[in-house]
Amino acid sequence: MARLLEVKGVTKTFGRLVAINNLSFYVEEGEALGLMGPNGSGKTTLFNTLIGDYLQDSGEIFFREKEISKYSTHERVKMGIARTYQIPRPFYEMTVAENIHVSTVPDKAIASLRRRGHTELEEKLAEDVGLKDHISHYPYELTMGDLRRLELAKALALNPKITLLDEIFAGLTVAEIGEISDLIGKKRDEGLDFIVVSHDLQALAPLVSRVVVINFGKLIDEGSYEEVVNNEEVKQVYFGY
Repeated sequence: MARLLEVKGVTKTFGRLVAINNLSFYVEEGEALGLMGPNGSGKTTLFNTLIGDYLQDSGEIFFREKEISKYSTHERVKMGIARTYQIPRPFYEMTVAENIHVSTVPDKAIASLRRRGHTELEEKLAEDVGLKDHISHYPYELTMGDLRRLELAKALALNPKITLLDEIFAGLTVAEIGEISDLIGKKRDEGLDFIVVSHDLQALAPLVSRVVVINFGKLIDEGSYEEVVNNEEVKQVYFGY
């Protein structure tokens, strides 16, 4: 398979703190990759670097064999990289439909996007993520599970080639975790490639074909889910035994 996304020797520091330490890994086309690591291991910093919010100090990032380190976040999104955020970031003054609409037209000023009604595309995306009955609601009217669905809808609105899912199950009930896990599994089967970060290993396991584990920004293991959770170093840094 061709490599869709590849990280080669990437390092990112903040003063004396080394958040990502000479990290290398890849995601193949058609692959769902899990990213594991304890709190503070550098997972969100890595996502911020992949999407272009941060510029790495050294190393290279390739997307579809093109080196993208000098590309802005906006340019990377247009190329086909999308992400969700651990803390949802909706536009609170906009409805669900309007939030989705903003994502479909990222080149335009947000102030010009307010309008009544919603399009078939917005209806479809809202239905796909289970927000059909909430399409005219505002974010403050939604549960945390629904806010995470909205994050996913906004990412899918970009028609991405790969989506970075940051703690997509955090703060959810068991029922909500099951529903969103089923949704992600459906999107994977439809051809969506993704990297998913989650501390909920029970939800993560059936979704991913391979797992990368980092600690203090360094790669400590990669392989199948079963292989990495039985690695002694992974058990020590991740589970504490």
